[in-house]
Amino acid sequence: MNHFVKPGSGILADGLFELMGLVSTIVAAWVMSRIEKRPMSTYGLPVRSAFKRLFWWGWLAGLIEVSVVVGIIAALHGYSFGILAERGEAALLYGLSWVIVSVVVSLFEEFTFRGYAQRTLAEGIGYWSAAEVLSGIFALAHLHDPAEGWVGAFVLLAVGLFWCLTLRRTGSLWFAVGMHASFKFGDTFLFSVPNIGPGFPIPGHLSNATLDGPSWLTGGAMGPEASAFRFLTIAILILVIHKLYPSKGSTNKPPTHPRGTESVAPGGYRPTLIPSG
Repeated sequence: MNHFVKPGSGILADGLFELMGLVSTIVAAWVMSRIEKRPMSTYGLPVRSAFKRLFWWGWLAGLIEVSVVVGIIAALHGYSFGILAERGEAALLYGLSWVIVSVVVSLFEEFTFRGYAQRTLAEGIGYWSAAEVLSGIFALAHLHDPAEGWVGAFVLLAVGLFWCLTLRRTGSLWFAVGMHASFKFGDTFLFSVPNIGPGFPIPGHLSNATLDGPSWLTGGAMGPEASAFRFLTIAILILVIHKLYPSKGSTNKPPTHPRGTESVAPGGYRPTLIPSG
């Protein structure tokens, strides 16, 4: 039970901290949406698409990516699964808890860095300039150890830009939320390694896994999420997104549909009014 409530490392305690941040961010965006007379869906998280097809495609992509990255690290003798730390009911309880916390964390971070801020800043400096600025801040916010983490910071910059691409192409943050959440779940529980910051071993982890090797390989204190091999996996995912959601000839111009009458795109989502740039 201590793993669930201990401040700073308890699963539910950390989840509640992230939830407070998420609620505060959403409330602030809602207030601004009233002032700007815009629907909240224009900030990337349309409620009608919540936890539907795009989210689960993102979840699958994240699980595959974290498995590939950890697999490469293991093949280069940088990761060992170790022995099981939890079994049976306890493992199931911890696993479900990490799923919930991972989703809350991903919602908070995606909406903070690629929601209202991305939409608003893009109106002033263009979509991709805003994406570069906010993805840079996203990367630096996770940089715990500058001495070993600059490779990881560039990795996270690339990841942030990729998630901006998915927002641009799908009209929603739900793919990014699903991918972000499942990668975190894979790191923290399935493969039991650090995930953006010290605190190892992780409370409520599945196994007594170990990482050993240079930080560019293992991600250092930030874990596989900052491994240099994510450049490879993200490059592959960019090609996949480009294939599944090709750029339309009109993406350099804002949509001209009257608000609330946009056509529903393939996949069942309704594109938001993403600024051009």
